[in-house]
Amino acid sequence: MTQTSHDRLLIIDFGSQVTQLIARRLRELNVYCEIHPYQNVTDASLKEFDPKAIIFSGGPDSVMREGSPRPPKAAYEMGVPILGICYGQQVMMHDLGGRVEAGEHATAEFGRAYVTPTDKHTDFFNGWFMDASGREQVWMSHGDHVAEIAPGFDVYGTSPGAPFAMTADIDRRFYAVQFHPEVHHTPNGATLYENFVKIAGFKGDWTMGAYREEMIAKIREQVGDKKVICGLSGGVDSSVTAILLHEAIGDQLTCVFVDHGLLRLNEAEQVVTMFRDNYNLNLIAADESDLFLDALEGVSDPETKRKTIGKLFIDVFQKYANEIEGAEFLAQGTLYPDVIESVSFSGGPSVTIKSHHNVGGLPEKMGLKLVEPLRELFKDEVRALGHELGLPASFIGRHPFPGPGLAIRCPGEITRDKLEILRKADAVYIDQIRKHGLYDEIWQAFAAILPMRTVGVMGDGRTYDYALALRAVTSVDGMTADYYPFSHEFLGETSTRIINEVKGVNRVFYDCTSKPPGTIELE
Repeated sequence: MTQTSHDRLLIIDFGSQVTQLIARRLRELNVYCEIHPYQNVTDASLKEFDPKAIIFSGGPDSVMREGSPRPPKAAYEMGVPILGICYGQQVMMHDLGGRVEAGEHATAEFGRAYVTPTDKHTDFFNGWFMDASGREQVWMSHGDHVAEIAPGFDVYGTSPGAPFAMTADIDRRFYAVQFHPEVHHTPNGATLYENFVKIAGFKGDWTMGAYREEMIAKIREQVGDKKVICGLSGGVDSSVTAILLHEAIGDQLTCVFVDHGLLRLNEAEQVVTMFRDNYNLNLIAADESDLFLDALEGVSDPETKRKTIGKLFIDVFQKYANEIEGAEFLAQGTLYPDVIESVSFSGGPSVTIKSHHNVGGLPEKMGLKLVEPLRELFKDEVRALGHELGLPASFIGRHPFPGPGLAIRCPGEITRDKLEILRKADAVYIDQIRKHGLYDEIWQAFAAILPMRTVGVMGDGRTYDYALALRAVTSVDGMTADYYPFSHEFLGETSTRIINEVKGVNRVFYDCTSKPPGTIELE
């Protein structure tokens, strides 16, 4: 587990779909926290992490099932505040002497519910039940329910399906709720997290300024007088990584920009020009497009695409590392969502959402050690760090662009012709968004070329061309996302422009899927 000089909060993850939102709530309060799957949390790791408070997440299991997830018993004996959420409440009650019953129609709750207070009060619930209605809207998602609270606990709020919706043991500073305060469907949920960290005594001192200073010191300690190569894509993550490293170690850093043939229109020239004109750092521009595109020829499986690209990135960086005397480290812009999304909760491959080419370490043959200064940050925190480092706002505000590039925006087989069509269509789409003043309202927008052709009529003639999908989402950290509600006028105008200006497209769709159930990228 990571060591930091700040007070630390540990989130023990029992498999909830929204555990990451708990971390976001806490980071917004300038509290340093980490998410760890329950099976990775042991008595020894708890002692090493030394949390100032612990949160048990929700989860899909039943505490009555033999072998269901549990926290270490040592968690209850550390003398620190604990908050249990949904399954976390049930496991806390079960472990401490209460009773949980299997869900029945009358007690299961899914979706919006309302909690009303009892006549008891504790500081954990300050700021709740202030409305004239005397109740709070919450988001429930539970089948099982607490039938009997553990000794020492009292009830502070109830709902129709959860008679013990809000409970607490004041003496031990144990708190437990059946609902999910981290989701926006619990409008006043953030107040509970704020109260919890106050009770735990967090100073709220985990800021980007502090992170910058600490990470520069850590980089210098890790790297020493050795040299580092950094994969620079021109995106926010790799750019912030490069500038942070340059501030820490100066000329010991060499950035390698790899054109893998999967970039957007004119992107290679723009990125290289921008860095060479604005930053005095060592930069190698490597055109390796033939290498990547030849290797991807005939490949249609999305996981195979990602793994092929990841392997080739390693090979390319190895080649240039061999040319830099004293290079012992490779820097990457790996983010916390990349790490979370690539880790299987249960330890098996079935629940890994997708592979990220920059997660999972390096092969032994490469002979390089990793430097990942953003590994603990969410995307919005990376942008805040970029501001702290003085990067231009226009640069920091660029929409995310995936490492595999257009390969995962081209479902099915990749061809050079399809990539050219996609580049031109994507450029028109982004131009439309900028012209309408929408770019900064959108988290990420892109076009994808679909693995299908459709019949059309253009100029009184039959066409049989590709269909294009447009995607635009709003998000805070990329862990969840909603589609952007473009007007029909915008979509119609954009579709017309693409079909008129991009040869090879005769039909345009708009993707209105949220995340979950979809991911932001198509593959």
